[in-house]
Amino acid sequence: MASEPVARAVAEEVVRWGSMKQTGVSLRYMMEFGSRPTERNLLLSAQFLQKELPIRIARRALELESLPFGLSNKPAVLKVRRCLPSLHVRDWYLDSFRDIRYFPEVRNRNDELAFTQMIKMVKVRHNNVVPTMALGVQQLKKQLCSTRKVPFGFDEIHEFLDRFYLSRIGIRMLIGQHVALHDPEPEPGVIGLINTRLSPVQMAQAASEDARSICLREYGSAPDINIYGDPNFTFPYVTSHLHLMLFELVKNSLRAVQERYMNSDKDVPPVRIIVADGEEDVTIKVSDEGGGIPRSGLPKIFTHLYSTAKNPPDLDGPNQGSTMAGYGFGLPISRLYARYFGGDLQIISMEGYGTDAYLHLSRLGDSEEPLP
Repeated sequence: MASEPVARAVAEEVVRWGSMKQTGVSLRYMMEFGSRPTERNLLLSAQFLQKELPIRIARRALELESLPFGLSNKPAVLKVRRCLPSLHVRDWYLDSFRDIRYFPEVRNRNDELAFTQMIKMVKVRHNNVVPTMALGVQQLKKQLCSTRKVPFGFDEIHEFLDRFYLSRIGIRMLIGQHVALHDPEPEPGVIGLINTRLSPVQMAQAASEDARSICLREYGSAPDINIYGDPNFTFPYVTSHLHLMLFELVKNSLRAVQERYMNSDKDVPPVRIIVADGEEDVTIKVSDEGGGIPRSGLPKIFTHLYSTAKNPPDLDGPNQGSTMAGYGFGLPISRLYARYFGGDLQIISMEGYGTDAYLHLSRLGDSEEPLP
């Protein structure tokens, strides 16, 4: 455990670095820079991250100190793992800040390799931040209201969580891209995390298989999924991000259809996925006949506070991260992933019939805008 003077020094450093301006990096630059992962470029990348990551991590640590409605003190936010109950989510950020800030200056190849291993561990340390924070929000919601109405002032939490999660995406993108550039045998067309020839149809097939397997496990059956589009069409995108978004949308549609028809004698309609190649965006539509969302519920679906699940699963349970429904963060997180690269996610519902989700994806290779 750090001594009080050391802890005070770290806290002062966090305040100082948290007031600095972060530097944005465009996807085009990341693709061009990453296409030549020479020792010199990897060294330059590590040197940039050693200065940039403490700024971004410090900002999040400072925000976690004073969340509205006492969210910082919710059991799920205070708890990291059952075996380490005294740790705080903020401590993840303080530990990561300390690890990066006090790492010796990166000057050569050996330094860069050691730094890369360290930030890999930083990334792993933060793997459970999203479900932990989401469970804390659900605990707060349960405490403040017994109805589904969102009380006045929750907008402040929603805005914080949007900032917090968007920044987290940026931090993980920077770390993940640097780490992935060390792959000695990358797949053809892959630059770090970016697949320059990603097939959205093939990705829809992969995400659909994963979502159906969970639906089969939980319900014993699953609706069919029909995918329409050119399987040979490709565009540059981050594979893991697209899979996450499609998986969430397909999972929601499967659940809606399955629950609507599970006790019905009618034929179960399939979930339909359509991939369209536009001049500005690649758009993927996930359409279902699962009954839709009431109009009163539509404003809530992106608020981090709304879930149609009656009993969110226990964070420490065996199904963590692989349930059909839970904390209400799937859609808002998916929209943030889309918006991070200049896209968007829109939901159109016809209550009594079904829901259409439109995932708009920007063409990354054309963008020179710095990322958040």
